Amino acid sequence: MTDPLIARSIVPDAPAAQPDAPAASAAVMKFKSCRWRRPPEDGPECCGHRDVLPMAGATGFDPQAWCPDCTFYKLRRTPKKRSPEDYRY
Repeated sequence: MTDPLIARSIVPDAPAAQPDAPAASAAVMKFKSCRWRRPPEDGPECCGHRDVLPMAGATGFDPQAWCPDCTFYKLRRTPKKRSPEDYRY
């Protein structure tokens, strides 16, 4: 019969459960909701503001470096559906 303490020290435990996705930082969340964010469908995901794009570039854009203190940040809003009453002439 083997000693359970010795057997346990020889056989490693199963690796700890890894989280499925890392929690998004505040900078990434701000970047995802910014109106200047270029979506991945239009090429590399980056900031499309005319003052940021030449310095940050489109490839390898890092929201952590640009978004926390961004002075150009504007929240992306979805347009509201207009009612037929708004079209009165």
